Amino acid sequence: MDARAKASPMPPAPQRSAPEARDVAAIGQAHLTRARMAEVLGTLGVALLAVCVLGVMFGSVRIDFLRALTQPSSPDHAILFAARMPRVLMGAVVGAILAAVGAALQALVRNPLAEGGTLGISSGAAFGAILALVFAYRVGGGAGIVPLAGFAAALLSTLAVYRLGQMHGRIEPFSLLLVGVIFNTFWSALILLINSVVNLYQTRSILFWLVGSLEAPTYREVAAVGALGAGGFVWLMWHARDMNLLSLGDDPARDLGVDVDAVRRAIFIATSLMIGAAVSVSGMIGFVGLIVPHILRLAFGADHRLLMPASFVAGAAFLVAADLIARLVIAPGELPVGVITALCGGPFFIYLLRREGHRGIAL
Repeated sequence: MDARAKASPMPPAPQRSAPEARDVAAIGQAHLTRARMAEVLGTLGVALLAVCVLGVMFGSVRIDFLRALTQPSSPDHAILFAARMPRVLMGAVVGAILAAVGAALQALVRNPLAEGGTLGISSGAAFGAILALVFAYRVGGGAGIVPLAGFAAALLSTLAVYRLGQMHGRIEPFSLLLVGVIFNTFWSALILLINSVVNLYQTRSILFWLVGSLEAPTYREVAAVGALGAGGFVWLMWHARDMNLLSLGDDPARDLGVDVDAVRRAIFIATSLMIGAAVSVSGMIGFVGLIVPHILRLAFGADHRLLMPASFVAGAAFLVAADLIARLVIAPGELPVGVITALCGGPFFIYLLRREGHRGIAL
């Protein structure tokens, strides 16, 4: 009996594809505990606080902080509380939204190159916001329709890119990227068409949406975008475990009890709402959702229960730092923050494309 058992070969273990093997290893590389989550988020929170303090302290114009705090009628007080403070807060809110959306979309489509900008979703939201802005200017109406139009256009772009990026019922990473490039071009062409028929004042507003900027936000706008972003983020966190399983593929996720279609719909709606809210006040700021989640995934693993909140905090710190650089690099002039993120994100995108292209793009 023992001899036969020794002679009988063991059945081979089921073979996983290279991307799936990397996914399992990444998700399980570190056991997530409350202490680990507190340590990571605490460290990132301290970094965010430090960057926000620097963002308030420095800018294109020097101010006297003592005078700003003690003399409400002074120009320093106005610069600090009416210009810098809301700008830093808006940068934190928009950066958090874009990074969290990037992490969610990368899990949804199993592609580390996916984010709102590369998939054409931000361009769609910008087109919707610009169209609503021009319509409100021509016929009259509240500015509240701008974020609603941005959300609707972002949702339309998300659904279209997802559907067209499928081949035989499955998502093809390169097809998805190509569809995203096509949609970016399509929405940009429509934006330029609108730009050619509006007046000079509206042309400047459209340029603002194209390059991305955090110029002159109000506390009311910060609160509105922050509320929408927080609501979408809570919705995404509710599906963090499902995102872990979706990273392994649709069939394994279904086998483990995930309602794939329902989870996709939830993530589509949440990410579209968040992108529409962010784009409606900041324009198209690209690459935040590409850079931040990927670096954090390499540092802390692919468990979305940690990756999502870490991206939320780190994205806020990243965009506040980028905006600080944009304000200082040519002081007293300013660069749009979208220029800084593009200069960082372009080379990073090429690096990711070459790195993942050698081994198959998948999460």
